[in-house]
Formats: sequence, structure tokens, C-alpha cells
Amino acid sequence: DTHSLFKVMARLEFHAMGCEMLAVLDAPNPSARRRLARVPEWFEAWEDRLSRFRPESELSQLNRSTGHMVRLSPILWEVFQAAREAERLSDGLVTPTVLDAMLAAGYTTSFENLASEENCNGALQAAPLPTMTDIRVDLERRSLQLPAGIKLDFGGIAKGWSAQKAVQRLQAYGPCLVDAGGDIAISGPREAGQPWQISVADPHHPSQDLAGLLLGRCGVATSGRDYRRWQQDGAWRHHIIDPRTGLPADTDVLSATVVAPDLVWAEIAAKTAFILGSQRGMSWLEKHPTLAGILVLEDGRCLYSNRIEDYLWKENPH
Repeated sequence: DTHSLFKVMARLEFHAMGCEMLAVLDAPNPSARRRLARVPEWFEAWEDRLSRFRPESELSQLNRSTGHMVRLSPILWEVFQAAREAERLSDGLVTPTVLDAMLAAGYTTSFENLASEENCNGALQAAPLPTMTDIRVDLERRSLQLPAGIKLDFGGIAKGWSAQKAVQRLQAYGPCLVDAGGDIAISGPREAGQPWQISVADPHHPSQDLAGLLLGRCGVATSGRDYRRWQQDGAWRHHIIDPRTGLPADTDVLSATVVAPDLVWAEIAAKTAFILGSQRGMSWLEKHPTLAGILVLEDGRCLYSNRIEDYLWKENPH
């Protein structure tokens, strides 16, 4: 995962969405600190709408409403629209229609509980996933109807959307950064105009850094199978589903880190590059002029996109 290296004026660490969170304001005044103290309650409200692991969340209720038109809250509606855009931008590789496939692969509980469980659901069957075009949407009424065979999971973008939203609420109080389990949203340069220093951990050597990045207004996200994985029927599974097969992605990439104009786009791009594999994934990144990335391969090699050079302040020292 990405993690940050900086001295900070005001910072708050807390747990949300199954991971450790960090919110930082480069402004030491009391009003900034009071605003910062509210960040956990924002995430709690968003998680209560968006988490599939909470039986009474709005998303869980929606997933139980098959065949019925359901009016969504502004939060869930906004994330649903972001997920539609994610599916379009990724050519269908990042979609929320993955829930049943994730459950079949054994991702049945939040990851902090999953590591202690052996999930045996039998051999996985390959089958392409349905797309969001199968969902009936009423734009005027902010409503949708899930057909049989489609249940939604917003794990692919919910953290990024939430961190980005938190930054939007904090930035009036000073330059800020929100790190959601290694996926980072940044409002812009620090108070004195200097960039934020962000390190990228080496998935093969987690205690070491792969590279350091100097970043201003952007998002940076990492997708990989070095951490979120588990055993099922004696085989290692991971949480990133390839919608073309409905199975955990078969890829030579161990982790993909992407810098993008915002965190949701960074999350989408990192997952897309991961699923596509090293050659096609790097070609896909290079075709998008606002993206820059680092792909770490299973065999230990690292591939750097051309534009990542604009952000590097130190490269792999080992």
C-alpha cells in the first residue's frame, strides 16, 4: 500500500471501512482541529449507507429489494452514478455488479475477520458478470431497480469517494490530505507551497519503500493481492474480480499504484491496470494522459509509466 511520510500540523488517526484512516490539515489553528475532529463521524455516516458488511445499511437493503424500484439517498445515488462512470472508464473492468462473485470466492466478511477463516464454497465456475446496463434507472426520481442476478458492492470506489468527499469538506480550513487505508486524496500543495511526500511500499518487502512521490492536488491509489487474500479449498484467492470471468483476476501484477487527478479515478485506474496485467495494463495507463503508475510484478520486476517520472523524488534503493 501507499503510505505517507510527512511532518504534520494537525492529524487524526481512526478506524473506518475496515482499515486505518488518517486525516491531515496543514493548518494548526483551533477551527481546523475542530473540523478535523468531525471526519470520523462523516465516514461513519457514509459507511452506514455504503457498506455491504452492515445488514441494515442502505446498500444491504437495496440488495434485498430485487425487482422493486427503490429511491436512493443522495449519498448512495452519487456513489451509484460514480460506479456507472467507473464501469464506462474501465471498459467494464471495474463494476459494482461483483458482489455474488466475491461471495463465491470466499470474501464473505470484512477482511479484518476474513483472515482467520477458511472459506470453502467448492470449485469456482467462470462466467461473465452482468453489467450496470441491466439495472433500471429513473433519473428524475433518483431511483433504481435491481433485476434478479445483480447485487451491488461499492468496495471498488467507496473508500476513494469518501476520502475525496472528506477533502472537499476540509480544504476550506487549509491544505489537507486524507489517507483511506493507503488510498490518498490531496487537496493541493502544503501551506508553504511545497508538495506532499508520499512513499510507496514494496509489496515484496513491506518494510521497505519502492519509491517516493512528490504530489499536489491529486489522488493516489494502490490495488493488489499482496494483502487482501485468503485461502479457499487450499488455493489462494484475492478480492479483485475480473468481470470477464467472474473469478479473482488472473494477472502477473502483484500491485498497481496510480496517480490521477482525483482519488476515485486513481482507484478505478489501479484496478483496471491490475486486472489487465503488466503489458496491457501499462499500455492502458500510457493511453490516458492524466494517469501515471507503477506496476509491481509477481517476479519482482517494476514497471514505471512515462509520466510517473514527473512525481518521483526517490526510486527503489535496493
